[in-house]
Amino acid sequence: MSWRYHEYFPPSRPKAVKGGIKAQSKRGGFGESWWAKRWIAVLEGFNIGARLGRGRSYARSGQVLSIDIEKGMVKARVQGSRTKPYEIAIKVKPLSQAGWKKLAKALSSQVLFVAKLLAGEMPQDIERVFNETGLSLFPEKLKDLETNCSCPDWSNPCKHIAAVYYLLGEEFDRNPFLIFKLRGMEREELLAGLGELDKGGNNAKSKGTDGPPEALPPAEPIDADAQSFWKGSVPPDDLLGEVRIPPIEAALVKRLGNFPFWRGNRPLNEYLAPVYVNASRYGMDIFLCETEPGNLEE
Repeated sequence: MSWRYHEYFPPSRPKAVKGGIKAQSKRGGFGESWWAKRWIAVLEGFNIGARLGRGRSYARSGQVLSIDIEKGMVKARVQGSRTKPYEIAIKVKPLSQAGWKKLAKALSSQVLFVAKLLAGEMPQDIERVFNETGLSLFPEKLKDLETNCSCPDWSNPCKHIAAVYYLLGEEFDRNPFLIFKLRGMEREELLAGLGELDKGGNNAKSKGTDGPPEALPPAEPIDADAQSFWKGSVPPDDLLGEVRIPPIEAALVKRLGNFPFWRGNRPLNEYLAPVYVNASRYGMDIFLCETEPGNLEE
């Protein structure tokens, strides 16, 4: 028997599943943002074999059933060729508390960095700040990732772990703070370290200002006259303000971003955006008495 037998495991066909997490990428590379592409590039740079290619296939076919991200840990379930899904654990080497404090001090001096992080965007040069403080944002070597899968394949990482790697890259597009979480720091903790949030997760006062955060406006007092209270009064003409179609279509949906580990064949925003657009036009037509309620076109 060949001494290389331990590196080989016969190919198998995974069982088809419904409701799995399918990659949004149908072909080519994974991830759209620079930080998602960087994550994939780092993994592919470890030269961990052809199973990365099989992992891409698993990620696109929806074989991954669930992914849970914790501090320094990813737990997932992937359906393979056996009846019971495989259990996967990926541990990412976390940064020390001292390292995070050092990093927060360096980042807080960069106003643009703080602004982009608050907007949910990863600054382009943030890796430079990590390096200058003797830290790394992404794993630097393969041993920074401790992986385990319950499948019988002796290779590590196997194709099931690789599938999770790729889906994580797409999820980083939606929420770059998950990269920090894998290195041991929650979003709120990081921003608190930058002086932008208090310990309760509420907005703190901006740098360079004095006094407490702005208070909510006082509630409008209730009319003491019982008859006026129960019968009400004629509302002013400008009660609703300016009535117009929003200048940005489906702004709320776009602000929410993609749902985590979306399972549809197309992004949810692509389904919902036309509904918002049609509803806005329909509401305006009713307001202008140009159509009757119930005539909304499909």
